[in-house]
Amino acid sequence: MENSGKNPKNGDADASHGHIHRVDWHRDRLLAALTLIAGIGLLLGLPFALRAGAEFFLPVTASLVIAIAMVPGLEWLQRRGLPSSLAALLCVLLFLVAANLVLVSIIVPAAEWFRVLPERIGLIQANLAPVIDFYANLQRFIDDSIAMLASGPVAAAQTVAVTAPRSLLDLVATSAPYALIQMFFALLLIYFFLAGWTRLREQTITSRGSFDGALATARVIQNLVDATSAYLGTITAINLVLGLCVAAALYLIGMPSPLMWGGIVAILNYIPYLGPILAALLLAMGGLMTFSDLWWALLPAFIQVVLHLVEANVVTPMVVGRRLTINPLLILISLSFWGWVWGTPGALLAVPLLIIIKTVMAAAGRPDIAGFLFEEGTLTHADEEVQEAYQKTSD
Repeated sequence: MENSGKNPKNGDADASHGHIHRVDWHRDRLLAALTLIAGIGLLLGLPFALRAGAEFFLPVTASLVIAIAMVPGLEWLQRRGLPSSLAALLCVLLFLVAANLVLVSIIVPAAEWFRVLPERIGLIQANLAPVIDFYANLQRFIDDSIAMLASGPVAAAQTVAVTAPRSLLDLVATSAPYALIQMFFALLLIYFFLAGWTRLREQTITSRGSFDGALATARVIQNLVDATSAYLGTITAINLVLGLCVAAALYLIGMPSPLMWGGIVAILNYIPYLGPILAALLLAMGGLMTFSDLWWALLPAFIQVVLHLVEANVVTPMVVGRRLTINPLLILISLSFWGWVWGTPGALLAVPLLIIIKTVMAAAGRPDIAGFLFEEGTLTHADEEVQEAYQKTSD
């Protein structure tokens, strides 16, 4: 006689199998939720940890970014037959020479500008008088500020000699002990990172368990170095040319310390969007301190704005192209985040850190958070059969 019903044993096996899948689905769902919660907690706590430990994390991060950018130069020297330790030492010495040149060309003249600032308050007020006439409240604010400067610590600068640092050694000698330690620690970190770079890269690649893993690791390391060094090298060259053009234009109109202003423009141009605005404001202040005519005093800032617009809209897109194009929204988020965490140094490091994070994330992959939040699946993509079994049992 033909059996038209289902085998009870098969039914029990299917039920047991569905129960196991439901347990697995609940477990995966719980693990995914815990992972998401832990990730959110890490993202919320990390900024405060970085900010509280800025004396350690800032020099370490800046040193690593600088060292990564110097890797192509290190490898170029090694291909010329120099050992790793000597090549790393030459890279560090070149960095010190560049830092010393920046110090001499910017900080030394800037100290003189700060010294004469109280003497130029009257000239600034005279230049702004036509504008202040339309804003009575602003006039009161200026008067209060002048009174404060006349009686505050700035006035003492008129009688106290200000000795500007003449070299990097001078700056280190007059810095606080923790600044000296941080600078020495950063230089050591750059040196040892570069000296051990070749061995570190080889160990990282050869320690992979498979050829595909070693190949992927080598590709990620190379992409990281290429992206960081290409960005910093290209932007440094562009900023240097921009600073020289600004310095030449300011020299032609008779602005004192043109190299200082060109250096300030070049450094602030590393900070997207906000840096050029700050440079224009500083140049406007310098012009008001130098020239007696309002429109002539605003000419230095106007020159900087025009040259920056040419650089940002013509030169940089032509030189950089699509290779280093970054979403402006990501740049603003990175700039605000690192600027809040570490101030001006953080703003200078914002874009290089964004490039490093994007390169690593592109290689490691990103979790499907949107799928976890808005779809029925989990981060492990539970199959439809398990979800249907779960829905039947819940009904």
